[in-house]
Amino acid sequence: MSQPTLDIHKIARLSRLALTEEEATRFESQLGKVLEYMSALEHHDLSAVEPTQHAMPIYDVWREDESRSGFTAEEALANAPRQSSGQFLMPRVVEE
Repeated sequence: MSQPTLDIHKIARLSRLALTEEEATRFESQLGKVLEYMSALEHHDLSAVEPTQHAMPIYDVWREDESRSGFTAEEALANAPRQSSGQFLMPRVVEE
């Protein structure tokens, strides 16, 4: 496979990065080396390798979903600085 042409300014723009020319030159070189290293995989037969997401096996570490009692409405609102009709009152954060 031929080496792809890198447009580091386009990549930076898509990544929402503002790069100086010095940074662009340095990162273009570094990204080129990463792509060159990754292209080395094309020279190996990986057909017998099972696709994985992690290098080590991971197991489900979540607890069982069990219902349990929570706060009553009065307890939840006990320390609310402002409340009305059983609800928290918050300052407006969206301007019209």
